[in-house]
Amino acid sequence: MASADGGAYRQAESLFMQIDISQGTTSLGIKASNGIVIATEKKSSSILIDDSMLDKVAVICPNIGIVYSGMGPDFRVLVNRARKSAQAYWKIYGEYPPTRVLTQEIATVMQEATQSGGVRPYGVSLLVAGWDINRGPTLYQVDPSGSFWAWKASSIGKNMVNAKTFLEKRYNDDISLEDAIHTALLTLKEGFEGQMTEKTIEIGVVTVPTPAELEAQRVGAETGRPKPTFRKLSEEEVRDYLAL
Repeated sequence: MASADGGAYRQAESLFMQIDISQGTTSLGIKASNGIVIATEKKSSSILIDDSMLDKVAVICPNIGIVYSGMGPDFRVLVNRARKSAQAYWKIYGEYPPTRVLTQEIATVMQEATQSGGVRPYGVSLLVAGWDINRGPTLYQVDPSGSFWAWKASSIGKNMVNAKTFLEKRYNDDISLEDAIHTALLTLKEGFEGQMTEKTIEIGVVTVPTPAELEAQRVGAETGRPKPTFRKLSEEEVRDYLAL
C-alpha cells in the first residue's frame, strides 16, 4: 500500500511539474544551415525584481548553450551540474564534450530524479544547442522525464503549440542563421504579451567555425583556450535585431 501511495504521489507531483512548465515563458530553438539560435521571453514576476540578474540563456562551455521553460531554481541546479560535467570531461580528454554527450548527462540527472525517493522531478524543459566536430550544430530538447530528442526547430513553454505551428510553416533546411534569428523573434512575437525589447528577450547563437577557425580552435584547445562557438547576444545586438 505504501508503494502504491508513493507512486500516486509521484504521479501527482509529476503532473504538477508539467502544468508549471506549460505555464512557463516561451522558449524556442532553430537549427540553421550555419548555426543555431535559441531565444526566450525574459519576464520577472514582480517589478521589484532586478531583471539584469535573470538569466534564461546560459553558457555551459564554449561550444554549448542552454535555455529553459519552467522553474528557475531547478534550471540553475542543472546548469551547475552541466558545467561541472563539462569541466570534468575537459580534464580527462582535453576538449569539451560533444553536445549529445552533455545532453545525455543532463537527461540522466533529470531521469534519476523521477525514480529517487525524497526528491521531486525537475520542473523544467530544456533546449540544448551546441556544435562539435563530429555532428556539427545540433539542437536537443530535454523533458522533465529525462527523455531527449534532436530537433530542427522546437518550442517549449506556454505558447509552444502555436510556436511550433508557426515554425513548421516557416522552417526550411537552407535557412541561414541570420534568418533563423529573425524567425525566432517573429515566433516569440506571436504570443508575446506586452512590448518586446532587449530587456524582455534573450538570445543565444551557435556559429559553425570556418576551416581557419577550426585550426585556430585546435591550437587554442592545445593551449587551454578553445574558441567559443556559442555565445549570448548583448542587449545592443538584440535591440538592433528588433529594430529591423
